[in-house]
Amino acid sequence: MKCRTIFISDIHLGTRGCQAEMLLDFLSRHEAERIFLIGDIFDGWQLRRSWHWPQSHNDVVQEMLARARRGVEVCYIPGNHDEALRAYPGTHFGGIEVVSQANHVTADGQRLLITHGDQFDSIIVNAKWLAHVGDRAYSVALWLNTRLNRFRKLWGGQYWSLSNWAKQQVKQAVNYISEYEQVLAAEARRGGYDGIVCGHIHKAELTRIDGLCYANCGDWVESCTALVEHPDGRLELIDWAETTRGRSTGREGLRLLGGRRRLQDQEAA
Repeated sequence: MKCRTIFISDIHLGTRGCQAEMLLDFLSRHEAERIFLIGDIFDGWQLRRSWHWPQSHNDVVQEMLARARRGVEVCYIPGNHDEALRAYPGTHFGGIEVVSQANHVTADGQRLLITHGDQFDSIIVNAKWLAHVGDRAYSVALWLNTRLNRFRKLWGGQYWSLSNWAKQQVKQAVNYISEYEQVLAAEARRGGYDGIVCGHIHKAELTRIDGLCYANCGDWVESCTALVEHPDGRLELIDWAETTRGRSTGREGLRLLGGRRRLQDQEAA
C-alpha cells in the first residue's frame, strides 16, 4: 500500500515484548513519503536494567535508516522511555531528524500536532518514581503474555495481549485513558490545530473529541497498530495483528472491517 504518511509509536525495541517481526511485516507492505516515529521507539528504561537486542530489533532500525536514505522523510519525536534523545533536538542520525514535537498538514488541509504525549500524563510529570514501578509491573505482565502466547501457538491460536485485555477490564484504567484523551484534545484546541496524533498509553484510537481529530497510534507490544494517511488526506488506523490473523485463517478480506478503522466511517455512524 502506498501512503502519504505513516505514524508509528511505542515500538519498545530492547524489550522482550516488542513485536518487531510483525512491525517488519507491516513495513514490507506499506510505503510512504514520510514517517513519524512518535516516541518510545527504543526502551532505555528496560535496556538499563538488562540488555535484550535480537536481530529483528536491529532489522527495524536498519529499515528506518534505509528508508531515510531512499529519500523518505523520517521524523523522530522521543518519548519518556527514549528520553535520552530529547537532549538532541534538530540532530540528524543517518537522515532521521530528532524533534521535540512536530506539525503536520494532511493532504486535505488538516493541521495536526504530533507529540508522544507523556508530558500530559500526571503520573509521569508528578511521580516519575511511580511510573518506573508501574513499568516493572508491566514488564512482568508482558513476560506472562509472551509465555501465554507460546502455549496458544502450540494449539494453533493467534497473538493475544493479556495486558491489553486487563486494561479494558479495570475501571480506573478506562477512566485514565479517557482523561488522557480529553487533555490531549484540549491541547490541540489551544494550539489552534484540527487534531492531534500521539502515543504513550498503548491504546490505539481514531475518533473525534469535541470536533477535533484524536489519533493514538497504539503500540507494537500489545495492539500492533499504526496510523496512516492516504494520498487524499484520509486517516486510517490499521490493526496489523488483526490483519495478520485474517491472512493466516484465509479470511483476509474481513480485515477491512476488523483490522482497519477510518475516521470517516465513525463520522458516518
